[in-house]
Amino acid sequence: MCTLFRSGKSRANFEIGGREMTSTLSDVLERLAIGGGWVTPSDGRLVPVVDPYTEEPFAHAALGGPADLDRAVRAARASFDSGVWSEATPQQRAAVLTRAGELMAARAPQFAHTITHEVGSPLAIAEMQPHAGRRFLDWHAAQASAVAWEEERAGVLGPLLVRRHPVGVVGAIVPWNYPLGLSFPKLAPALLTGCSVVLKPPEETPLFGALLAQVFDEAGLPAGVLNVVAADRAASEALVTHPLVDKISFTGSTRAGRRIAALCGERIRRCGLELGGKSAAIVLPGADLDAVVPALAPSTMSNNGQTCMNQTRVLAHRSRYSEVVDALAEAIGAFVVGDPADPAVDVGPLVSAAQRDRVEDYVATGIREGARLVLGGARPDLPRGWFVAPTLFADVDNGMTIAREEIFGPVVTVIPYDDEADAVAIANDSDYGLSGSVWGPDTQQALEIARRIRSGNVAVNQHVLDLAGPFGGFKQSGLGREYGREGIDEYVELQSIPYTVA
Repeated sequence: MCTLFRSGKSRANFEIGGREMTSTLSDVLERLAIGGGWVTPSDGRLVPVVDPYTEEPFAHAALGGPADLDRAVRAARASFDSGVWSEATPQQRAAVLTRAGELMAARAPQFAHTITHEVGSPLAIAEMQPHAGRRFLDWHAAQASAVAWEEERAGVLGPLLVRRHPVGVVGAIVPWNYPLGLSFPKLAPALLTGCSVVLKPPEETPLFGALLAQVFDEAGLPAGVLNVVAADRAASEALVTHPLVDKISFTGSTRAGRRIAALCGERIRRCGLELGGKSAAIVLPGADLDAVVPALAPSTMSNNGQTCMNQTRVLAHRSRYSEVVDALAEAIGAFVVGDPADPAVDVGPLVSAAQRDRVEDYVATGIREGARLVLGGARPDLPRGWFVAPTLFADVDNGMTIAREEIFGPVVTVIPYDDEADAVAIANDSDYGLSGSVWGPDTQQALEIARRIRSGNVAVNQHVLDLAGPFGGFKQSGLGREYGREGIDEYVELQSIPYTVA
């Protein structure tokens, strides 16, 4: 296993863009990025960062408290009020985003290996995130000249000017499962619109944030526009409730989202929430399973099952139910489980022992409620790591716990349906509505079914998100949208100025 970081004051070498460079990591990892500088946490708190595969610490990182978050918010407010970024032209801001994207690409191996060690993500998942970050930055930079930042309208009473103002100071709270990748749907539109940001990485994965702060600093982002403070859940409430914050953008669990929505509601504060999912993949009777299953199976447990939009409920027509179960069992059973830093591995460990225990409890509940365990359900025969083997349940009723609640582990259920109406009803019979998919030979039929599913993103014969389209949830899967023009508008205030011509 390639260890990039070591505990203490050691130095480490990185292979970045074909050249080797040396960096004193403790100068960055054991400090917080606030106001354009690196500061020691107010209480000097350092936490070990544990590799889910080795179960051993491989670095120490700074963890902020309420006083650090207060300092970060005040730095963001000062930078916003100064106008150095908020009053720059969209094209000037776009240039910084583009440069940051270039630097992300240059440091992609460093980011990928960091995420693999922090999260336990398979290397392919980790490698995707810095490149996805660059795509976000480049796409948003291109919108600088496409968005109508100020437009003239013919009003009912006379001429009307409509302006888009940056919303202000944004508290961006990201989860541990895709910590880098899920930062950019917040950072890219917030920075493009002229906001200042306090990015709050979780305590489980604090390292990537320091590297990200370095990238934006080198790209020329003015001091205080981006502040990065990793913090635990208790301290994070200081960010949500801070009087100088104008908007909270949160990705994480529905339970935490409820708390954040309540706190923001008390303060009439804008918030965007991208929360959990229990997405349904409808396999139509005419589907070619030889083509469908190889594309569908990875989407059932991507990132070791720790993905909110995984297709964790596969709906199969009764006439082909056994075929679908057998085909999925064969595909999932072939997944390679092991060291996530090995490019051949498909499924790595869960992020923590507590997460592994939680998933095992769900497996036990599924068996107790009468579902048939087809595959997995136990820890694989590996000497270390917080693993749960890829698990497939059949004979599942949509009322079972494993079909209702988000497990967040490598567990998928197969549910039978009678006809199209029944499939749509089962797909919609959920507290969630984040993602979904329809698989079949007739594209128009699949599109018509997709239109009837109450979910924010429903793909046909694939499992993808498109950066240009809005992404977010119905029901308890969230509020607001990320991605696309709609995601940009989440970070602006609209101002109308009716006027008369003198």
